[in-house]
Amino acid sequence: MFISSIIITGELGAQPPLGFFDPLGLLDDADQDRFDRLRYVEVKHGRIAQLAFLGQITTRAGVHLGGNIFMDGTQFSDIGDGYAGFASLGSKSIAQIVLFVGILELGVMKDSANGAAPGDFPGDFRNGSLDFGWDSFDEETKLSKRAIELNNGRAAMMGILGK
Repeated sequence: MFISSIIITGELGAQPPLGFFDPLGLLDDADQDRFDRLRYVEVKHGRIAQLAFLGQITTRAGVHLGGNIFMDGTQFSDIGDGYAGFASLGSKSIAQIVLFVGILELGVMKDSANGAAPGDFPGDFRNGSLDFGWDSFDEETKLSKRAIELNNGRAAMMGILGK
């Protein structure tokens, strides 16, 4: 069954002032599984962008981890900010980052709503262990918090692109 635009306009994330916004037509003739997959990806990328944005403003403010990043004595504070910092990393450092992200992706950050464990919604990474009081919220509060997270993630995605 295909998703109708009426259902989508009432979906979480279709909020003023834009309402339902799909300029690339990714949901044209999409079914519920496709919508859930795209929502899961949006939530995940929004969370990553929020962390990236926080990292940007923190390091640009001069806050760096103490100690050495490399065995040769290079300190964290010697690494540049943003893309310049990434460009100064060697291939071993980039491989380490990719390996760490891969381990998180394949082993830790499982989307509970899509089969890893019982979940409430796409992007539910609690996996039966992290809760932080989520189960004590009423449905309206949960919906509000999910909408806030979506909006913050969308803003962070735009913010990190604008660096």
